[in-house]
Amino acid sequence: MEYSWKELIAVDRYIVHANGVLSELDRKVLTLLYQPLIGAQAYSLYMTLWSELEQARLWSEETTHHSLMAIMQCSLPTIYAERLKLEGIGLLNTYMKRTNENDERVFIYELCLPLTPEQFFTDGVLNVFLYDRVGKTKFQKLKKFFSDRAIDRTSFIPVTRSFHDVFSSIQPEKMIHKLSDEAKQEVMLQDGQQYIGKEQAMYTMRDDIFDFDTFYAGLSHHLVPRRAITEKVKDAIKKLAFLYGIGPLDMQKIVMSVIDPAEQIDIEALRKAAQEWYQFERGEALPRLYDRVQPLEERTIAHVEPKNEEEYLMKQLETVSPRQLLMDFSGGVEPALADLQLIEEIMFKQKLPPGVMNVLIYYVMLRTDMKLPKKYVEKIASSWARKKVRTVKQAMELAKKEAREYETFIKEKEKKGSKKPIRTELLPDWLQTDYSQFERKQVKSEEELEQKRRELEERLKKPKS
Repeated sequence: MEYSWKELIAVDRYIVHANGVLSELDRKVLTLLYQPLIGAQAYSLYMTLWSELEQARLWSEETTHHSLMAIMQCSLPTIYAERLKLEGIGLLNTYMKRTNENDERVFIYELCLPLTPEQFFTDGVLNVFLYDRVGKTKFQKLKKFFSDRAIDRTSFIPVTRSFHDVFSSIQPEKMIHKLSDEAKQEVMLQDGQQYIGKEQAMYTMRDDIFDFDTFYAGLSHHLVPRRAITEKVKDAIKKLAFLYGIGPLDMQKIVMSVIDPAEQIDIEALRKAAQEWYQFERGEALPRLYDRVQPLEERTIAHVEPKNEEEYLMKQLETVSPRQLLMDFSGGVEPALADLQLIEEIMFKQKLPPGVMNVLIYYVMLRTDMKLPKKYVEKIASSWARKKVRTVKQAMELAKKEAREYETFIKEKEKKGSKKPIRTELLPDWLQTDYSQFERKQVKSEEELEQKRRELEERLKKPKS
């Protein structure tokens, strides 16, 4: 989602509120488990907002976003983008109201406590994302760090006293219903107040990320009664469908395989069945980065009907995974393992979103006769990562701009022959690359390049028709 001045301006005021008292364990969970998922800047924003709370208090003083910009030393669009990450992962709730004075806006940033280590590592989505980000070795170290030896109770007998063994009953005349109205008011909490407590962060996924209508339509009421699909089960279905790329028809089979004789669905059994389905279908232990699609918050035309060929292509690149894009180019043939490994490595190291990776693939294959030269792809990826390209639109505009600069550079070089060209600006490394080292078929003219572009677009349209 792109930043707009309508969303946030520097003079807008905000107050920080916490839905519980943050502890040292919460800090470690945020640092070691959440930070690899949200990045250093989003983590810094959360910690900065946390620091504005006094110790063991739930509310901060009111201040402006200009102050936040000065503390974090970053722009307002950056703060807004990182705020969305915190909201998406369930660490922040944002509320806004307009005051009567000059129609000014006041925001409440409600900090949510992170999940406990047990909740995080058994979540089914966050733990898999963490595994992808940090790798197997680091993931196992983190699990070990947040766990400890359990008590072996087998050789012990419980001797703990119960409440009634220690405390005597309250005398009837002192019971609260015997108190006067004035005394009852002293016991009860006043209106507008709340007790300091704890409530873990819970991220949400909208229903529209999964086609529940198709799922319910093909689900037998005799085998799986509608009452078995509780809110918890429904939430698990959305997460598993998002994580493993499971469609409604396959999800029907998975659900029917785990429902028990009491017509109930165990969430853990559902997760295991989804993992087994994924391993059987893809032959992999966990979903890889090249199977992800562009996150909704970083899509530019998610809810817009394409008006021209460029917007149609943009929407396709936003809604398919890099693996699926390669399959579309090859008419449904599974991509080469080397290509998938290259994409996986680049997405992990350069932190490129799936949609941006799709633009990179599309552009490189257009320029190199349907090949993915490793060094060439890595140079472009590194360049785009430094420029913080996050959306398909940004990537497409940058690719077109740099392609024009490269063509100009080549023409000037040809005019001057063997003489070293005089350049007025420093071009990116990948624009200076000699394409012939990749043994590509040289593109001789703009007409031939345009023809290749049309061929790629036709290949993309075929699987969709």
